Amino acid sequence: MKPFTEEDVEFYIQNKVEQRHHLVSKTVDEVQKIIQQLTAEISYRDTRFQAISNSGVHNENFRVLAPSHFLITIPLRGLTGYRERQVRHWRYYTVHGAKLLSPVRDPEELQQWLEVEQFSKSLQQWHETEVNVEGDLVPAKVLAIFRELMEKSITSCNLSSKVSILESFSSVVRVAVETPDSQVEVELVPTVEIPTCWPERARWPRCFKRWPPQEKVQCIKSFGFNLLARSNYHWQLDFCRAERMLIEGLDEDGGCRIKCFRVMRQMKEDVWCTGNKPILTTYHLQMVLFWTCEKYPRTKDWHCFREGFLRMVKKLHKCVSQHFLKHYFVRGTNLLKYANTSDLDLVAGKLAVFLENPVLCLD
Repeated sequence: MKPFTEEDVEFYIQNKVEQRHHLVSKTVDEVQKIIQQLTAEISYRDTRFQAISNSGVHNENFRVLAPSHFLITIPLRGLTGYRERQVRHWRYYTVHGAKLLSPVRDPEELQQWLEVEQFSKSLQQWHETEVNVEGDLVPAKVLAIFRELMEKSITSCNLSSKVSILESFSSVVRVAVETPDSQVEVELVPTVEIPTCWPERARWPRCFKRWPPQEKVQCIKSFGFNLLARSNYHWQLDFCRAERMLIEGLDEDGGCRIKCFRVMRQMKEDVWCTGNKPILTTYHLQMVLFWTCEKYPRTKDWHCFREGFLRMVKKLHKCVSQHFLKHYFVRGTNLLKYANTSDLDLVAGKLAVFLENPVLCLD
């Protein structure tokens, strides 16, 4: 363990943070080539699924949740001209189309139903019963088709030695990808991209907030949102383009926000919450970053690394201790709602120890 000095922070970044970046970039490249090949084959078999591009670590379809845990979105074609549906009605069907006597539960804050009629233009295949029940596009049905296509594509691309589909308790599609250095778990998520509007559920920004600046808010909202197929009935709201825009140019004022975030992420992976599939992911830390930036909007708040970093870690500790981390854009959503509370308490304990004696681990 090293004292918390400016020199040691730079040493830590060079020997830990930059090394992680190099290794993750290499892994992303290797996984990306394999998934690009598979999705190209899937798209050839069913044009509703779009192949991902091969554009390195900054690929907007990629989300690195942990060094060995990725989420990749697969864009869906043939659904354009989205508009929000205001009228609420109950659904009385199973994912297979059978009738129910009692209605399906309502979507949570970060979820919604999706009707094919919400698009001004849609391919005829989206109206077929293989994906559609009573006018709704059903995520579980879309995932079932995608899983079947993935199984066939792994075989036809001769990738059985590198890719295997993992068993899952839900309808999500997860694969294990073998790289020369490690095995990576990848969740593949069919995604409706909606770059034309901002969802009603995301009541952002909040009143009288100074961060981000108003001109950047309008730019961010112009990038729209996505809907992810990650559950049986409901589509999950996703703001990956907006989040990238928030991070872009974050330290144009000479601040150290991103440096604080990168060191916090490294400490999380090395000390506070280790493992290949940790309970806290990079996405959780990104939300902590956004909330901290909003609370401390002034340039002078981010001149001193030590102060900024400890401020961010204290916010993380508070969220983990309370088992409550609000989504930045849809604040009624608790991103830790389904996390194991005992695991969260263990992480909270490690964070408390660190805050009592803040030192960086160089072992």
